Amino acid sequence: MADAPVARRRVAPYAVAAVAIVIAGLVWVLVTAGDTSTTSAGSPLLGRPAPAATGVHDDGRPFDLSRRKGSWVVLNFFTHDCVPCIREHPELIEFADQQRSLGAAGAELYTIVQNSSRDEVAEFFAERGGDWPIVFDERSEFQNGFGVALVPETWIVDPNGVVRRRIIAEVEAEPLSTLIQDLREGAL
Repeated sequence: MADAPVARRRVAPYAVAAVAIVIAGLVWVLVTAGDTSTTSAGSPLLGRPAPAATGVHDDGRPFDLSRRKGSWVVLNFFTHDCVPCIREHPELIEFADQQRSLGAAGAELYTIVQNSSRDEVAEFFAERGGDWPIVFDERSEFQNGFGVALVPETWIVDPNGVVRRRIIAEVEAEPLSTLIQDLREGAL
């Protein structure tokens, strides 16, 4: 029995050290998290051709991602009632305006709709603005092809049809524009 207090004294410093390491790790994660607008995630698609995916524009016209080769394409996965989607929407408006001002050199933004009706999406855009193309993923080709489970999620496809980035957080206009410019210039 006399050995029990001695054993506790030997274990205590290790327990304190383990807790300190865990706390330090959490602090490091919080400090380095910083700008979540370009938080990229790994994917087997990065550096490979974008999945063959088709959908339907909000006006009923077909949309085929493979026909967008020659342009930088930004796919923003969305549902009308997703709180982060609502928060990032003003940033997407700003981003779309920035890219439009670049003319033919600007990236094309597409909202890829999941689990929202045409009426819900129309009401969302009428209330909040935004005039870029909306694509309904009626057969889940985009969702399955890109492996999107949660929204918002944003993907960047280069003019050769190669997937360059996957962003798994709300986007902001300036960092997104800068990221595309860096990719365009070969800096990344």
